[in-house]
Formats: sequence, structure tokens, C-alpha cells
Amino acid sequence: MKNNPRELLNDFTNGLQEASETSGAQVEAFMNLLGACYEPNALDVKTKELISVAVAAYNRCEYCIAFHVYKALESGASRNEIMEAAMVAVAFGGGPSMAYSVTLVKDSIDEFEKDFQ
Repeated sequence: MKNNPRELLNDFTNGLQEASETSGAQVEAFMNLLGACYEPNALDVKTKELISVAVAAYNRCEYCIAFHVYKALESGASRNEIMEAAMVAVAFGGGPSMAYSVTLVKDSIDEFEKDFQ
């Protein structure tokens, strides 16, 4: 598994774009859900990103961690806020499955598909 945060972030975002070519409806539905969840309402975007960092860390989703740390910093979170959020354990659902599907599953197909042609 990769551990360079920038590579993880790039792999995830590029994977979403590639997956859109074959699974566009599913990727679009996930992204719409993500967008709706991160609209400011009772909680601001920074708070939602800090919650996401905690959830991602709890689930050990490397792609989710890289993405949400980036988004937390982008929304104005400090290093201390992010690290404190990472100490919070919260239940998480579809994000890890999506992250691994658009990266590791895709990469595995790319690697092994030629063995069966």
C-alpha cells in the first residue's frame, strides 16, 4: 500500500475520474451525497472535515485520510485541530469502500487483466 499522502490523494481523485467512465451513475451519486453532506448548515465545513478525519482514521482508510486532511486544511483547520480530531473514534460507512474501489480494485484490475488475455 502506498503511504505518500499526495500520491494517495492524486490516486483517489484520478480513480474517481476513471471510474466515472464505466460507473458514472454510481460515482455521481456518491459525489452528490458527499457534496450534500458537506454543505454548511448547523455545522460548518471545517467541523465536518474534522469529523471526516476522525472517521477516516478510525477506519484506517489511507485515501480518505489524505483527502480529508487536505480538505480540513483547505477549510482552515489547524494541525492541532486535525490531530485532535484524529483521536476521535466514530463509525463510518461508504467512504472507505468507494476509496478502495476507485484505487486498489482499479489498480489490481490494471495489473492482472493482462494475465488473462
